[in-house]
Amino acid sequence: MDGPEKKKAWSEVVDFPIPGRTNKPRIKGLTMVIDKGLGLVSTEELLNVAGDYIDYLKLGFGTSALYDEDVLVKKISLVRSCGADIYPGGTFFEVAWLQNKVKDYLKYAWHLGFSAIEISDGTVDMGYEVKRNFIVMAKDMGFKVITEVGKKDLRDMPDLNKFIRQVKKELDSEADLVIIEGRESGKGIGLYDARGNIRKDDFAELLLNTYKMEKIMWEAPLKKQQQEFITLFGPNVNLGNVAINEILALEALRVGMRGDTLKNTLSAGEFLQCVLI
Repeated sequence: MDGPEKKKAWSEVVDFPIPGRTNKPRIKGLTMVIDKGLGLVSTEELLNVAGDYIDYLKLGFGTSALYDEDVLVKKISLVRSCGADIYPGGTFFEVAWLQNKVKDYLKYAWHLGFSAIEISDGTVDMGYEVKRNFIVMAKDMGFKVITEVGKKDLRDMPDLNKFIRQVKKELDSEADLVIIEGRESGKGIGLYDARGNIRKDDFAELLLNTYKMEKIMWEAPLKKQQQEFITLFGPNVNLGNVAINEILALEALRVGMRGDTLKNTLSAGEFLQCVLI
């Protein structure tokens, strides 16, 4: 799917209200999409429409183990052909670790054509040094490495101070990106309360005590979460666990082509005029 850049519809008629959005290949403003089982035809259609806005595609949890090998290889190739990285979900890595098969897992992932790997401990208790050794191992093999901080079950989440220490350690590691856990629901986990709202005090404490923000990817599956991160950090914040059917909607939020972020670009007079019309 590589080739000359195609002209975008309306590009000579209307400017994006929020300027400065980065183009691929991006080093910031990354979008990670979660794929729970698209077929080859659907994947190709998705990339034709939204490929410019996908930087990472995650084959959720252990779903990649359920594909026929030839189909999986073709799908990986399709995704990479549009300049996106593709990787199996972190839970799959945890299964490999539990079975003492991480080296074989990484070798086979490379053989299949995956360009990135997620090293996570969302369900298991691994320990940071063990996790870091796997980060280094995967980097040495040539993978982009994504690591994740946070537990899948809220009951297993560490207290805030320990959570922040873990984030800082992993930001200092060799990983390319550090994901802050939000799951597919975005509710009752990590920095989100049961309604999917950001826990303001916890979030503020994290921001005050971390650095290398360009390495953080916020799992934000809900629109209100995406909107809040874009409002806080601008259009080029890294966002993950975006649903397949929400990719263009997120990009519209990033560039102000949706009322939720367009309103942030209006002066008080313009906003009042819009309200009164």
